[in-house]
Amino acid sequence: MRGLLIGVFDPLRGWRLHPQVAIRPEPFGALLYHFGTRRLSFLKNRRMLTVVRTLADHPDARSACRAAGVADPDQGPYLHALGVLARSDMLVPQEVR
Repeated sequence: MRGLLIGVFDPLRGWRLHPQVAIRPEPFGALLYHFGTRRLSFLKNRRMLTVVRTLADHPDARSACRAAGVADPDQGPYLHALGVLARSDMLVPQEVR
């Protein structure tokens, strides 16, 4: 399911990395490479890397941010970045189990 098909990014929904996305940690954060679309994305800090790596371990994106140490009032830029990643198919919704 493509991120563009689901509409607006919902931070109260569960998300995970697309199975075709690889993460390469870097001093500034990380590079994400999607082998299917051949797109490259940058994570600008290590905390964002932690959020992205642990998304699948949490019931929703806000919980992943909290677990990475991002307080609710500070989540705006992180949720925006997650939305951009979802729209570019780097992230996909978690399947209902």
